[in-house]
Amino acid sequence: MTSTSTPRGLARFNTLEEHAAFAVLHEACASTAWAGRLLAARPYATADDLYAASDAAMAELTGADLEEAMAAHPPIGRPEPGEAASAREQRGMAGASAGLRAEMLELNLAYQDRFGHVFLICATGRTGEEMRDALRARIGNPPEREREIVRTELGRINRIRLARLVEQDT
Repeated sequence: MTSTSTPRGLARFNTLEEHAAFAVLHEACASTAWAGRLLAARPYATADDLYAASDAAMAELTGADLEEAMAAHPPIGRPEPGEAASAREQRGMAGASAGLRAEMLELNLAYQDRFGHVFLICATGRTGEEMRDALRARIGNPPEREREIVRTELGRINRIRLARLVEQDT
């Protein structure tokens, strides 16, 4: 049975007071500019409208806006205690061996030294080895190329988090 009605989670988001809606968006992505752009475009008729607005806002983020968003992401393999979204998204590292964890720590630190921010990847559905291999491959990127990869990865993370918002039943 298909329905053209607005999903419950999206309908609820559309009707939240502005400060509450901002808090929900800020939980998905710590960029104030991104959240502001999505707030300004409410209400959304469909989830696809919300995702398109997210993608458009992501494309407009400045370097400082990206820095703000990345600052809220813990390093791969070390989600913040009590941070359910990161822990869920980084599940691929949950059963990683001590050797893989140590290697990821070393690579994360080298990446952070090189680029000045955490290694950001849409970790959902990836194994620890896949994340390590991506980190190895990306650490040699020129900073401009890496910045655009980060923007793409952050957009993917935001879509996953927005989908959870849309699908929430209560």
